[in-house]
Amino acid sequence: MPKIVDHDKQRLLVAEAAWRVIRRDGMEQASVRKIAEEAGISPGSMRHYFSTQSELLLYAMTLVSERVHERIKRLDLNGPPLENAKRLLLEVLPTTEENMAEMEVWYAFTAKSKTDPALKSLADQVYGELRYTASSVIQYLIKLGLAKPDMQEQLETERLYALIDGLAVHAILNPEQMEPQLLEDIVELHLSSLCSKP
Repeated sequence: MPKIVDHDKQRLLVAEAAWRVIRRDGMEQASVRKIAEEAGISPGSMRHYFSTQSELLLYAMTLVSERVHERIKRLDLNGPPLENAKRLLLEVLPTTEENMAEMEVWYAFTAKSKTDPALKSLADQVYGELRYTASSVIQYLIKLGLAKPDMQEQLETERLYALIDGLAVHAILNPEQMEPQLLEDIVELHLSSLCSKP
């Protein structure tokens, strides 16, 4: 009887193998052959799942985005407003091993998207989503009457967006210095600075 292959599961295994290769060896080493070897399949069988390297990388990066979205959807945001905002922002920062893996892969992918037009659209989309998250937090503080009365919404959205993106980069480049507790403290301090004092 012929072996039945779960193609969705196999694509997921290949994508996760791509993550491991990118994290360990860098994006420039993420060849179809190397990823196939990491996934434990033959390079020839890869064409059953992905027709090009760009298609494989696109799938692997889409998986990063989907996992972040799923975690955010599962968040319990029924606490105090500033705690809710902090928890949301921490989901897009490398504060756990899982988040760190995603961020390392994501930034390698972002650099690759500068030279691979097939990847640029997804990179732009995800950065748009990060900016939207920052905007949502600022609007949330304004709506609840917590924001300083003279807050400039657009300016503070861009500042929060830049802060979160910058913290993620620093945490990836220097994880010993930018430990999860420090990331959390910085986010908490910044959110508090946006609010009127009680």
